[in-house]
Amino acid sequence: MSKALKKHAELEKLFGSDFLPLSKSPASPGRDSATSPKDVASAKPASATSGASVASARPGAGPKIDQWNWPADYLALREEALGCRKCGLCETRTQVVFGVGRLDAPLLFVGEAPGADEDIQGEPFVGKAGQLLTKTLAKHGVSRDKVHIANILKCRPPGNRTPAPDEMAACLPWLRRQIDAIRPKVLCALGNIAAQTLLETKTGITRLRGKYADGLGRKIFPTFHPAYILRNMGELPQFEADILQACKDAGLAG
Repeated sequence: MSKALKKHAELEKLFGSDFLPLSKSPASPGRDSATSPKDVASAKPASATSGASVASARPGAGPKIDQWNWPADYLALREEALGCRKCGLCETRTQVVFGVGRLDAPLLFVGEAPGADEDIQGEPFVGKAGQLLTKTLAKHGVSRDKVHIANILKCRPPGNRTPAPDEMAACLPWLRRQIDAIRPKVLCALGNIAAQTLLETKTGITRLRGKYADGLGRKIFPTFHPAYILRNMGELPQFEADILQACKDAGLAG
């Protein structure tokens, strides 16, 4: 069996027999979605793994937010963010990917930026990387609706490129206001960009992961981005252990 086939078999086993990859191309580095723009254009919308309905997968529809019972002030913050034009990404996005989850969630995950699937559905972490995060949470007895999920950037960088410093500077105030409203017990940074941005450091994620550090006036727990794990399955046990630790510290797992 070739190396590519072995990796494919590992992914099939990880996601279960009902998992259908949207793309045969490898995950893009440090991005929520592993699907290319071309693949998304020809693929059917992702299934309800993320909690989004097929109807909400239409470009511009966005996720259904009624389920979260967000208060008026938080809904106003979201509406303000949806109209953001503070950087050039407003010209290329399909829609703003604000974030989803309970406002009283004790655990907040912060990734890098929306990918192709997220840009279409308006919800973070719904591509293959997001499915891995959801699967890992479920393995520890935590459903996705118990946590809150967001990104450093609210708009997808073209081609899933690395966010530019000015884009992150323009977008960080939105995330700060989200964090202040949610006040999570644990803030988990997923991947290099998220961890380095929130902690204002150049130290790599391999050295940062699994240990709390100070950032934004609170303790932040960094770990690998699930897109990285999809390309490096040997690191899956460490990722699962980190997610379990974050869930335990947030009071979501025993």
